Amino acid sequence: MAHAPIAVGESSLLERAAREAAEHAWLAPGATRATGAGARAVAEQPDRFRTCFERDLDRIQHSRPFRRLAGKCQVFVAPDDDHLRTRLTHAIEVAQVAVSIARGARLNVALTQAAAIGHDCGHGPAGHASEDALSPFVPGGYHHAVYGADVVLEPLNLCAETLDAVRNHSWNRPAPSTPEGEVVAWADRIAYVCHDFEDAVAAGIVSPADLPSEVAEVVGTRRSQQLGGFISAMLETIADTGVVAMRRAEADALAAFRAFNYERIYLRPASQDQASKVIALIGGLTAWFAEHPRDPAVGAGSEQAIAEAVHYVSGMTDRFALDLAVERLGWDPSALPRGA
Repeated sequence: MAHAPIAVGESSLLERAAREAAEHAWLAPGATRATGAGARAVAEQPDRFRTCFERDLDRIQHSRPFRRLAGKCQVFVAPDDDHLRTRLTHAIEVAQVAVSIARGARLNVALTQAAAIGHDCGHGPAGHASEDALSPFVPGGYHHAVYGADVVLEPLNLCAETLDAVRNHSWNRPAPSTPEGEVVAWADRIAYVCHDFEDAVAAGIVSPADLPSEVAEVVGTRRSQQLGGFISAMLETIADTGVVAMRRAEADALAAFRAFNYERIYLRPASQDQASKVIALIGGLTAWFAEHPRDPAVGAGSEQAIAEAVHYVSGMTDRFALDLAVERLGWDPSALPRGA
C-alpha cells in the first residue's frame, strides 16, 4: 500500500457490460450508446472495464499528436508569454465546455470528451494560416478537421462516432452524425471566442471595454461569465426543444463576439503580416521535404513524398518548424513569424 489502509467497503467490480446498462438507462433518448468494442475500422475485443468511447479518450490523451498540441499556437505564434493559449489548452477548454453541456443534457460524456480532446489534432503549426500553406499539396485542399480524423488519428483505430465528430466539428463541414458531435462543434466556437478575447486583452491588443454592447450586455465581459451564459443557454435550449441548439439572444451574442474577434484580433494588420510569413514558411518546408524525402526509398517529388511531407510538416510544433526554416531554408531568424 502507498499509505495507511483506506477502506472501500464491501464492493464488487463494476465491469463494462453493467456500466453500459446503467449508462443506457440514464442517457437521453437520442444520445449515443456505447456498445462493446464499438464500430472500429479494425475489429477489437471489448475492454473489461472501459466503454468503447472511454478507450478512445484514453488513446487520444496518450498519443503523440495530442501531446504535440502543447507546442502549437492557438493565435499567437511561438509566444514568449506562457499564459497564452496553445492548441493543447484550447482542446482542454473545449472539452470542459462540451462535457458541461453533455452531462447536463444526458448525452454520452465519454464520446463528447474524446471528440473534444482530439478535435484539433490535425492542425498544423503556427495557426490557421498553415492550412492555406498545406492546401496546394493536398488534393481538394487541407482541412484540419478532415486531416485529423482521416490521417493523424487513423492509427488509433477509434470508433466511427468519435472520428465523425472530429471530422465534422468545424461549422463549414457537414453536420456531425451524433448530438455529441454537434455539442463539440458548439463548444469549440464558444471556447475559442471567449479565450482568444481574454488572451488578446492580456496581450494589450483589445480591452474589455471594446467588447460590443450586444455581447457585453448578454454574457458579460469576463470569460467565466461568458462561458456560463453560453453553456446555460445551450442546456436550457436543449431542454426546451430537444435539439442541440442555442437560443437567439445568446446565439446572436456569440456571432457578434466572433465577428469582433475577427475584425480586431484575427484579421488585424499585424496578424495578416504574420499569416503571410507562416504561409511562406510552412509551404517552403513542405516543398523542401517533398523534394528531400526523409525515406531514401521514396522518390523525390512523388505523390508519396508529397503526402509524407504534408504529414511531417503538419505535425510539427511552432518552434520546431521555425528552427527548420532557419536550418533548411535559410530564413533569417529576425524574419520569422513570432508572437502576435
